[in-house]
Amino acid sequence: MTLKLTIIIPISVNMFIEPNISGERRGSIEVICGSMFSGKTEELIRRLKRARIANLRVEIFKPKLDMRYDAHSIVSHDENAILSTPIDSSQTILLLSTAMDVVGIDEAQFFDDQLPDVCEQLAFRGTRVIVAGLDMDYTGKPFGQMPNLLAKADFITKLHAICMRCGHIANYSYRKTGHDAQVVLGEKEMYEPRCRQCYRMEQPTNQPIICP
Repeated sequence: MTLKLTIIIPISVNMFIEPNISGERRGSIEVICGSMFSGKTEELIRRLKRARIANLRVEIFKPKLDMRYDAHSIVSHDENAILSTPIDSSQTILLLSTAMDVVGIDEAQFFDDQLPDVCEQLAFRGTRVIVAGLDMDYTGKPFGQMPNLLAKADFITKLHAICMRCGHIANYSYRKTGHDAQVVLGEKEMYEPRCRQCYRMEQPTNQPIICP
């Protein structure tokens, strides 16, 4: 009897391998999404630094309202940083990216409703567009233009954090304070990642949910 040995090599879902582009230059839209503390900005920075190592022309943008770590850089929770341009309007991206090979956009959920069209125009120009953002707000609803970006994306990477209650995979951003505005900038003092079950255990006001 002949026995066959099958070796299964696990592949990390968090590792994105850039497409091998040769010949005609073609644009694309990559979306990195997930909850807070899932490593979205870290992954965005990693891809942008790889593009620069390849001697590609790279421009990076972030919403001007996000001043949590630095006024001009995008900074991950692990304090990995890369210089960026803060802007108020997504249309500005078109004006400042005419000669770029790669465009990175962080915190996409905070941009205006023109962002999906801007990304598509860049892709039609032949630009590789890499976008990172929260796919859900603190109430668990789709956040800003992220659903439209996901619909237009050529590549999607869904990242997960670790639930602070049970240690399982987390994809919800739980707000620990009583603020009810959709956009409230904050870090670990205001938010924590939770799995679906632990997120549903409490309302944003910390009142327990009574299930039928």
